[in-house]
Amino acid sequence: MRKKTLTLLLGLASLQIGLAQTPFRIAAAADLGPVLPPILVQFEKAKGIHVEATYQASAALTAQIQNGAPFDLFLSADMGYPKRLIDAGLADAAGSPDSSTPIMYAKGTLVLWARKDSKLPPPSIEMLSDPALQRLAIANPERAPYGRAAVAALTNLQRYDALKSRLVTAENISQAAQFVDSGNADAGLISLTSALTPRLAGSGRYFVIPRNLYPPIEQGAVIVSRTTQREAAHQFLDYFLSSAVQAQLEKSGLTPAR
Repeated sequence: MRKKTLTLLLGLASLQIGLAQTPFRIAAAADLGPVLPPILVQFEKAKGIHVEATYQASAALTAQIQNGAPFDLFLSADMGYPKRLIDAGLADAAGSPDSSTPIMYAKGTLVLWARKDSKLPPPSIEMLSDPALQRLAIANPERAPYGRAAVAALTNLQRYDALKSRLVTAENISQAAQFVDSGNADAGLISLTSALTPRLAGSGRYFVIPRNLYPPIEQGAVIVSRTTQREAAHQFLDYFLSSAVQAQLEKSGLTPAR
């Protein structure tokens, strides 16, 4: 009996250790790739909670959550994709005044970026009418909120039809930035978070697309319903929405939600 009891206790101890070591997993929109990593390091030091993040287009992450991917929290680049998950009963915004609406954590900014060694003039609205602009990178508008914003801006500028055949479509906003940085596109409509990274800030220049040319890029968070780490999710959201972290987001190219 004692041997069985000891075996049971050891088994329970192993299970508890395994649970304690389970990382807190975040599905994060691609525009957060340059922004989130240092915040996660700070959060782990402050709270002792290890976090792992996956960065992809918001649509791709939504599909993964719908298919049972083991994420605990979803940080989307828009409010629409997380709202779909709420409506499907796969996520919630517990802790917000309206749990049926994603928690807005920031607003994104669309910019036109080009390398400094480009033969094109510095980025501006006029660049979009320059015949030398042969390849313009954007994120996939069917999968990435920044891609939809890019199409909206080009449409409102009456440049979409003229540039449609010259668009180089990337899977997400991070890849769109890579296309321009690598020379596979002449310019790109990318996120300000990408343009402000040390690499792109050093090698290129950007122009902020007027906000009245595209719908607001309101970015929302939801807790995945199947999570076993709801308390960690609440702790992270409280930390992420704190004034200190919101100030970090602003320096990195995201307008604070508050």
